[in-house]
Amino acid sequence: MAQKLEATARTGRDNQRYGTQGERLVAGVVPLSADKTKVLLIQSTRRGGWVLPKGGWETDEGTAQEAACREAWEEAGIVCTVVKELGTIPDMRAPAELTSKAPKAAYQFYEVRVDREASEWPEKDKRGRQWMLYQQAKQALQPRPELLEALNRSTIMK
Repeated sequence: MAQKLEATARTGRDNQRYGTQGERLVAGVVPLSADKTKVLLIQSTRRGGWVLPKGGWETDEGTAQEAACREAWEEAGIVCTVVKELGTIPDMRAPAELTSKAPKAAYQFYEVRVDREASEWPEKDKRGRQWMLYQQAKQALQPRPELLEALNRSTIMK
């Protein structure tokens, strides 16, 4: 199935899926270079720093994989193909870090091959993107252990 590329990013949580414990279901990608030596990270809009592309799995999306690829397009401007499921990763934030805008989540990550990097994408004006070697990415993701766990589950060359 071809990935549908929208010109604008989705916003809001009206169509957000939630798990049995009330956790927000989040889908994300670990975008690797063809030679698996680099990962593409994006700038976080809320906290600063670098993160992996991820976002809510919505009710009109049949699979978390579909949601993950949509988020990769909206946030990083990449068209991608899932090559490996990395599994579910629980939210590792302390209770004090949880807010109504950032509630507890369960993350479903996928390793993806980047098929195309667009020069224009929905969140281009909000986020930068940068290819990083494993050690750089490991350092950048240190404040977000769930994202670092997704990177470590991927086949990136360490």
